[in-house]
Amino acid sequence: MVRRMRRAALGCAAIALAAGMVASGPAYAQSAAARSTTVTVKADAPGARIDRRIFSQFAEHLGTGIYGGIWVGANSRIPNTRGYRNDVVAALRNLKVPVVRWPGGCFADEYHWREGIGPRNQRPTKVNTHWGGVTEPNSFGTHEFMDFAELIGAEAYVSGNVGNGTPQEMAEWVEYMTAPAGSLADLRAKNGRKQPWKLPFFGLGNELWGCGGNMTAEYAADLTRRYGTFVKAPQGTKIEKIASGANSVDYNWTEVMMREAGKTVDGIGVHYYTVPGTWEKKGPATNFSEEDYARTISKTLLMDELVRKHSAIMDKYDPAKRVNLAVDEWGTWYDVEPGTNPGFLYQQNTMRDAIVAALNINIFTHYADRVRMTNIAQMVNVLQAMILTDGPRMVLTPTYHVFEMYKGFQDATALPVEVASPWYNKEQFTVPAVSATAARDSTGAILIALVNVDPNQPASVSVDLGSATASVAEGRVLAGANIGAHNSFDAPTQVQPAPFTGAQIAGNRLSATLPAGSVVVLKLR
Repeated sequence: MVRRMRRAALGCAAIALAAGMVASGPAYAQSAAARSTTVTVKADAPGARIDRRIFSQFAEHLGTGIYGGIWVGANSRIPNTRGYRNDVVAALRNLKVPVVRWPGGCFADEYHWREGIGPRNQRPTKVNTHWGGVTEPNSFGTHEFMDFAELIGAEAYVSGNVGNGTPQEMAEWVEYMTAPAGSLADLRAKNGRKQPWKLPFFGLGNELWGCGGNMTAEYAADLTRRYGTFVKAPQGTKIEKIASGANSVDYNWTEVMMREAGKTVDGIGVHYYTVPGTWEKKGPATNFSEEDYARTISKTLLMDELVRKHSAIMDKYDPAKRVNLAVDEWGTWYDVEPGTNPGFLYQQNTMRDAIVAALNINIFTHYADRVRMTNIAQMVNVLQAMILTDGPRMVLTPTYHVFEMYKGFQDATALPVEVASPWYNKEQFTVPAVSATAARDSTGAILIALVNVDPNQPASVSVDLGSATASVAEGRVLAGANIGAHNSFDAPTQVQPAPFTGAQIAGNRLSATLPAGSVVVLKLR
């Protein structure tokens, strides 16, 4: 979890886009016809597989993200299974969450795993020094997290403590989780789990440039090689080691990490948050102006530049693209809701966030050959959450619905697209009005996702499928009364997907009209 980023980076997208440099994977151009967009899908030139893990999640010990959001304990009156909220578990299973990253974030930089095993009433209570200064009971530890991942059908991505931990501590944690036999396997069995867990991903620290130790890139690369040496998978299994990556536009970090440690890891992270304002005054999650909205979208689109430039550096050292560029923290970050603990990072979630989520997903799919995992921050009750809870109540956010609508893209084959779009302009911010991505799923159907960022005007879109043809177009649309529309505990269905009837198809041509400020996902057969 980023606690602070360089202010200069936050303005780059707005400045660049206002100057006419447009960020997005497909080629964009000003359309000749006002408000009309042309999308060309190159169905005969398939790209990389869109790894399902780009739709992954992040759950940190922060605010009520874990306690109250996921875990309520077996004795809670809130319906639960072994302490896990039934409503949250069901909602996450419906998303087909591929991977969950845990326990942080900055929290991981001071987390000592032995404090979170054994009888819960004997675990030490600590202070969460990063988030709110509240007590951490350690009742949600290794067993609880790994069981939770299994319960929702997700893979585990565990972040190790390089901040103030030792290589021995990290090695023993991996052994505790994965060893089929031996002393730590016996300890695991004593604590209730005889069979080893699967551990597909392990993070070698978190934000080593910041809360993970304020290190230089060179020192961090040395530690990455050292700590990674002792992360050993049992015979016949593999653990992908993810290095702590760059803060936003710190391309030197990626350069050094790839040069010095690239051959010893399987992935390198990058963290970028969409912050409309400054870190001191980020802006509200609701009741924002259209200028705030336009600024948010322009800053979101910097993600394309970040992925492209970090990927280019990685290509120098890894032309075969073996190493995954894992965008393992991304999402919107606003001022907290009034009256809530500033350290809990609790914010509402509107159609603006849904559009931000869809734009990011479209960008990630355009770079599917290099980006093979991303983790939105965060899963429940923190930042750009999928789910909000309040005691026994739960509400699904517009961002949740975007992830649910895009489920078909998991492990589909990317199809290159070219987009000729008009601009959306507000004050000094100018961005393409329409974003698009396309893929072919395992059944041969073509999936197309379209985003109209213009909050005022519908978008007329014409899609050329090239060599592909279809006779049926079905799909759903997500839109609200306005871009500030959101779901609350008292009105939980203000923003939810609806059948989309605005598409017509004939042979290899699709036409559709997208509502203002909307996300549309179509399946063509």
